[in-house]
Amino acid sequence: MDLNNTSSDPKTQIMNQIRQEAALNNARALINKLNGHCFDKCIPSPGTSLSRKEETCLSSCLEKYMGMWNTVSRVYIAQIQKTAGQAGGGGFDGLGV
Repeated sequence: MDLNNTSSDPKTQIMNQIRQEAALNNARALINKLNGHCFDKCIPSPGTSLSRKEETCLSSCLEKYMGMWNTVSRVYIAQIQKTAGQAGGGGFDGLGV
């Protein structure tokens, strides 16, 4: 099964475009969630600059979220590939992770 197959089949092209758009939407959702959660957690009262403590908190928060996002994405993609393989379908390469 070739996950990077670039077919000229219109259906395949549309599916690839949908996968790419879904990946982009997922990335946007992650960024919005990170901004909201980490900002609320790390910056109790916004000012003109970040304190060292706030910078450290934001960095740690972002690293934690990104690590979890990558883990969940890998497991999700593996499960989809396994299901598609069992069903005799094609591969899945669309989350861009």
